[in-house]
Amino acid sequence: MRIAGIQISSGPDIGRNIERAVEMAGVAAGKNAGIICYPELFLTPWFPRQEEPSLRSLAQDASGEALSRFCTLSGSTKTVLIIPFFESSHGKYYNSTAVIDSGSLIGVYRKVHVPNLPLYREQFYFTPGDSGFPVFATSQGRIGVQICWDNLFPEGARILALKGAEIIFSPTAASLNTHSLWERAITANAFANNLFIFRVNRVGKEEGISFYGRSFCADPWGEMASELAGGKEAIVIADIDPAERIAAAETWGFLRHRRPGEYGDLAK
Repeated sequence: MRIAGIQISSGPDIGRNIERAVEMAGVAAGKNAGIICYPELFLTPWFPRQEEPSLRSLAQDASGEALSRFCTLSGSTKTVLIIPFFESSHGKYYNSTAVIDSGSLIGVYRKVHVPNLPLYREQFYFTPGDSGFPVFATSQGRIGVQICWDNLFPEGARILALKGAEIIFSPTAASLNTHSLWERAITANAFANNLFIFRVNRVGKEEGISFYGRSFCADPWGEMASELAGGKEAIVIADIDPAERIAAAETWGFLRHRRPGEYGDLAK
């Protein structure tokens, strides 16, 4: 099974961002990638670096024109597309990801944990997600999504594993000198839950912030299942064998040996 991450830079021209993203996905589909994932909020510049009320105008409904463009792409290539976007819904705003399968929107995941850090003033824009941790049954397998900050809270990945996710896609917008921390966190989550996790990061310099890329896929043993990308635009390909997830789970038995009765303190 072949999956791909589109490590892409984003500028102020949203139309150009979309066309570049479509072009790169076409290349990935031409290489037989069945699932293609983009970075966090890749349709727009990184607007959460500042608190500016007018930038809420960048938000769109899940049935908006941009996502329709990707539905068309998914339908023509018979692929599953993971599309992070700035969502507006019933007067609230979310940092979301749409899952599109063979031309149809099958669901939306909303980022649960919303940071408030320098250059990441996300709490100004986004309401914490209310979608829980859904697993999407796609034509290419059962997948989950964890957007950026959510990956640093291990409960989400564990819930997705318990629900039967085979792959978690992790769109991120990480900058500064954090790549080693992210690599450890992603591979640890993959190993602890014996599944694949594909981290897809933004790349490029924007006003006041620089995204470093370094996208990769981790396997259920906590090892690299792809090459580690550099700091430029790239299509990262991972050839994965779903049987490896079963083998790792049988070997380590982390989910099988859980003792939920002892974990009550987690919910307090």
